[in-house]
Amino acid sequence: MQTNVRTQKTSVLIKRFLPYFKKYLPILIFDLCCAALTTLCELVLPMIVRAITDRATSGAAALTVEFVLKIGGLYVLLRIIDAAANFYMTTRGHHMGTFIESDMRHDLFEHLQKLGFAYYSSAKIGQLMARITSDLFEVTEFAHHCPEEFFIAAIKITVPFVILMGMNPILTLIVFAMIPLMILCTRFFNKKMRQTFKERNHQVGEINAQVEDSLLGIRVVKSFANEPMELTKFDRGNEQFVKIKNKSYIYMGGFHTTTRVFDGLMYIVVVVAGALFMIGGKLTAPDYMAYLLYVSTLLTSIRRIVEFMEQFQRGMTGIERFIEIMDDEPDVVDAPDAIELTDVQGDVTFDHVSFHYSDNDKTVLADVNVHVPAGERVALVGPSGSGKTTLCNLIPRFYNLTGGRILIDGKDITTLTQRSLRENIGMVQQEVYMFSGTIGENIAYGLPGASQQQIEEAAKLAGAHEFITQLKDGYDTFVGERGVKLSGGQKQRISIARVFLKNPPILILDEATSALDNESERLVQKSLEKLSVGRTTFTIAHRLTTIRGASTIWVLTENGIEEQGTHKELMEKKGLYHQLYQMYTEEA
Repeated sequence: MQTNVRTQKTSVLIKRFLPYFKKYLPILIFDLCCAALTTLCELVLPMIVRAITDRATSGAAALTVEFVLKIGGLYVLLRIIDAAANFYMTTRGHHMGTFIESDMRHDLFEHLQKLGFAYYSSAKIGQLMARITSDLFEVTEFAHHCPEEFFIAAIKITVPFVILMGMNPILTLIVFAMIPLMILCTRFFNKKMRQTFKERNHQVGEINAQVEDSLLGIRVVKSFANEPMELTKFDRGNEQFVKIKNKSYIYMGGFHTTTRVFDGLMYIVVVVAGALFMIGGKLTAPDYMAYLLYVSTLLTSIRRIVEFMEQFQRGMTGIERFIEIMDDEPDVVDAPDAIELTDVQGDVTFDHVSFHYSDNDKTVLADVNVHVPAGERVALVGPSGSGKTTLCNLIPRFYNLTGGRILIDGKDITTLTQRSLRENIGMVQQEVYMFSGTIGENIAYGLPGASQQQIEEAAKLAGAHEFITQLKDGYDTFVGERGVKLSGGQKQRISIARVFLKNPPILILDEATSALDNESERLVQKSLEKLSVGRTTFTIAHRLTTIRGASTIWVLTENGIEEQGTHKELMEKKGLYHQLYQMYTEEA
């Protein structure tokens, strides 16, 4: 997959980045003051040399020990000031860059939390990891050095220009006319460097995604003895990275070579033209010495800017990739006047609900019109792709409806805040996600700040307390990456304990037992029965024998809800549900 190498204008990116300096304006201003001090200290040296040379050429009596010592003492004082200012720039200036990087990382992570299921269905986690970590590493140096380097360069160009114009305007204009020409000649390489840096960062994300995919699936890799295949895939991505990086070095080489050529041209112009002006009596020897030193300072400044341009382009690439994600708008957002959902009874109404995914025009649900009274237990069955999970995902508003409304206690869910809506809905899914940490921390995820007593009570209700206490570290047992140290049934009961702790009035069970063995299914089903009591429950069923006690069963097909009723009513009807049930019991 190739990244889009089209880059945004530098001015646009800087405009978007500038607000991050606002919090740290006092640090930035003092840092620039220190930069000015260090620069002025450096610019004083040519004037000192000029003054000494001028006195020496005027006559030996004019150059006294007292004068030299005073000049020397002044310069030592300036160097002490320079050292103190440089210390502040190196420490506090870098702190500012780190703070800005941290703020951007916070904003990026916060924004990623807002993006919906539709975004993550096509995003690669490895790519997002690269943008939130390595891409923003470049920003620390950029945030500190960018204003500093350009401010120093502005002083080092402006002050010598003013001083040298007073010595010889024609020579000064000849020298300074070469700077715009150099900038024009390096623009091509600058643009290409930005493109290749963006390609490189994208490829780092691709490598991260491939490594994450391979390592998370390491058990499957090893079970199929496919380590060589995974290594081949990794090497392919790694080789692509090498090609991109080598290409970037070619453009960097062209950029640095161009600037070195102009660097040499400017210096030889000063030496030769300055000597000719001195022969013609239009430039004095002290002025010539000062000229050479100032041009040397100017060229040093240009070299610093040239060296910084590589860092500048890396920083701009990081900012651009940061902005690309920040510009992705969440597909589900709260209405400006959204209200909190409180005192929920659990009455749910599907009012002519229709839905299709944004990347596919095929209708998944069409004109679903049904009412679920509070406390009712609804089971959803039907063939794969009939929209069972989609229908349940619309209740907590993981996606926006394409038609109709969903009402909870008579309130349209689009008028409610997402947070309050989802706080009142509990979900137990087939694939249980365990966060890195302890069993106790994973249960407490259902109610942040829960006491140990509340955690243990929830575990008891979920039938998990017994196996947890038999573990060596009990509730302090680390679950491993994605809970690898626990069995499927144990993880499922922990996820049920989470929901018990949350205590929501509406419950969604998405094939919660389909991946379990018979013994684990029996234990988990018992926990789910207990969890469902007194709650409006939607159960997506794979094993039809588990939903015979449901208040009502919906049979979903691509045409919507084809049948509904109790298990007994649907079996007597001898329709689609009867066929599915007979098929399942025969297979069982």
